[in-house]
Amino acid sequence: MMNGLQSPHQGLSWRWKQRAVPVTTIKMETTTLTKQGQRFLTKLTTSSAATDNLIRRFVQGSPKSVVLTTLSHLLSPTTSYPQLSTLALPLYGRASQAPWFIWNSTTVAELAALLHKLGHRAQSEALISEAICKLQSRKRELVVFYGKLAEAYSKRKSETGFDVAYGYLNNLLRTSESVHVKRRAYEYMVSGLCSMDRPREAEDLVIGPAAGLGLKPSGFELKSIVYGYGRVGLFEDMRRVVDEMEKRGFVVDTVCCNMVVSAYGVHGEHVEMATWLRKMRDSGVPFSVRTYNSVTNCCPRVLRMVGGLSELALSMEELNEGLDGGEGMVVRELLGCSGILEEVMVWEALEMKLDLHGFHLGGAYLVVLVWLEEMWKRLNGLNCGVPAEVTVVCGLGNHSSVRGESKLRVLVQKMMVKMGSPLKVDRKNNGCFIAKGKAVQNWLCEMRKAPLSGSASL
Repeated sequence: MMNGLQSPHQGLSWRWKQRAVPVTTIKMETTTLTKQGQRFLTKLTTSSAATDNLIRRFVQGSPKSVVLTTLSHLLSPTTSYPQLSTLALPLYGRASQAPWFIWNSTTVAELAALLHKLGHRAQSEALISEAICKLQSRKRELVVFYGKLAEAYSKRKSETGFDVAYGYLNNLLRTSESVHVKRRAYEYMVSGLCSMDRPREAEDLVIGPAAGLGLKPSGFELKSIVYGYGRVGLFEDMRRVVDEMEKRGFVVDTVCCNMVVSAYGVHGEHVEMATWLRKMRDSGVPFSVRTYNSVTNCCPRVLRMVGGLSELALSMEELNEGLDGGEGMVVRELLGCSGILEEVMVWEALEMKLDLHGFHLGGAYLVVLVWLEEMWKRLNGLNCGVPAEVTVVCGLGNHSSVRGESKLRVLVQKMMVKMGSPLKVDRKNNGCFIAKGKAVQNWLCEMRKAPLSGSASL
């Protein structure tokens, strides 16, 4: 073995298990590391034991989910162990011999792209050839494999690899008799070009002379081009495609608006972000979790606060006073609209629940401030009644960089402690904070130095 690599045809026994669902619906595990996987990767970097022996023992002694998440982490372009990327193939080879192994097109595509990036072209081409042989008679699965291959190459900004995958997709688009296959190939080609920062080529494919070979573009393709132009800072073209969408009768929805907002934010255009957020609000386009994440990820002051936890503003008023310029404008636009709570809050007689799943730290921080303001209004003025229990769900950190280590939970706990909140970590589920509804009402009233209002039940 050289650098932990072997040919995919040497000792790899692919198992193709029949299932009730098509194999293309099986998705690659998240790149989140389990603590067991983290210990294994740390051992690989520090132990003097033979690498192949450590891999064998890890696969034999670990649950399927742990092995797959560890493999997925090594395959990720953002892995925290880039020096171990060359071990992805031998780990995959050993996993393929496990009784639970199911061949997965996404994993193979990611592995082939990684090997290509590392310069191991022969192993990459062998994996691709074997996948094509397996799927040759199953065109719907084959087009997904080609699409995943294009995505994997684009994530690594590999022009040569992407162009090969694009060629496969283009051939299917032009030769397949299946409308479904042609449509999927078309989608992958457009989104892939945009991910490779080639939005003009994507636009030519969608609304150019030979647009889609007879396929009418959907909102997906046009949104991809909006995203593509925004990524490279071509804002005039981005807005022009948004206008084209409206002319063609497509709704400029939350997803599309988030792409525009995110594009402005990445390039530091806070004033334009604020203008677009105002358009969303005035047009009745709801803010989403992604809106909050996109905005706050581009706000340096907010990111410093939630990162250090020492300068946290604990009210909307205090935060507004501490922000100025464009950053202050976009944050005020978010704080001025409580519509996000319709998506993440449930208010019932027995329980009021705020679910922070999906939020990044900055987004969660702002939503908690908006939520506290709304709670005050409902419990001390709007006569909404007092729920028996209040719950804030942060999660167990299953999607953190290391599973079980939730930075979001730490942030919320810090806020609650600093504010003297009755909300405490639930003994039965440490991913939640709970308190009696009446205790929360009394706390909010004390914070505002205002008398209690009526507390009729719902």
